[in-house]
Amino acid sequence: MAEIVESGGGKGKGDGKVRAKKLSTRVDMTPMVDLGFLLITFFMLATTLSKPTSMTLNVPDKQEDKEEQETEPLKASKVLTVFLGRNDDVYLLDGIASNDDKAPEELKKVRFGTELRDGIFKSQKRVNSQFEKDEEGNLPFVVVIKPTEVSTYKNVVDILDEMAITKTKRYAMVDFLSDSEKELLGDRIKPQPGDQ
Repeated sequence: MAEIVESGGGKGKGDGKVRAKKLSTRVDMTPMVDLGFLLITFFMLATTLSKPTSMTLNVPDKQEDKEEQETEPLKASKVLTVFLGRNDDVYLLDGIASNDDKAPEELKKVRFGTELRDGIFKSQKRVNSQFEKDEEGNLPFVVVIKPTEVSTYKNVVDILDEMAITKTKRYAMVDFLSDSEKELLGDRIKPQPGDQ
């Protein structure tokens, strides 16, 4: 509330002149502060807080028996190996083992998005046309995802999104690179001074 406070005024120091009283105003800010807190409270309650986002990740079923089941070794010709590199680079090795002599010339560098998607679809088409479904009715195409030291968490999320977009049912995340894979990728996966 505004108040008018009188100050000074009265008779001068004997000069005979009558001076006007000086008026000063003081504004009481209490109601404004109350209004501010009411507005802050209203907007805090009326706003939607950001919800945590999550993504689905398919994991194998728990095995009842603890003994490892023997499975047929995975043939390189049925596999698309995806190496996650620095600066959102992705390296594809389609249907060839990393220790094969043709591997260095077959290793393709692509980017996330349409380039990667086209590479996955092309490999999927090649494998599914050459090989039949297994006894359980699964398609033979498998993607092996291999993050490296220079890849980021965002790259892993992006590649899992690509698996969902391309409807790839069988994929595995492997955080181990063999010696032949390290040799094949060379400097592409070595940390550099600018990397975090």
